[in-house]
Amino acid sequence: QVQLVESGGGLVQAGGSLRLSCAASGRTFSSYSMGWFRQAPGKEREFVAAISWTGGSTYYADSVKGRFTISRDNAKNTVYLQMNSLKPEDTAVYYCNSRPGPIWTMSKSDFPSWGQGTQVTVSS
Repeated sequence: QVQLVESGGGLVQAGGSLRLSCAASGRTFSSYSMGWFRQAPGKEREFVAAISWTGGSTYYADSVKGRFTISRDNAKNTVYLQMNSLKPEDTAVYYCNSRPGPIWTMSKSDFPSWGQGTQVTVSS
């Protein structure tokens, strides 16, 4: 059983930056693709970014491309999401998750369970 704990959220003004972290434990972290998702109030959970198990490939939703960067440190069992040029529409609870397989097809339906997430609020 894997445990994923997200952290790093907070309140930031538009144009600001935050770095989210997702610490994994309980099984081999380095062999799994990792993804970030988010859910805004009243909206469906949506894909944000994913990274391959080697860290060599990344994939982003169009809405965050060029502003967000996903990375991972397999020695620390941690994946990061650097968020720059934040906008009010980025306000959401952010979640991470993991699974084997290609990052290009990662979807919220791949995951039967989720952690508690971390709240990101961007003020205008």
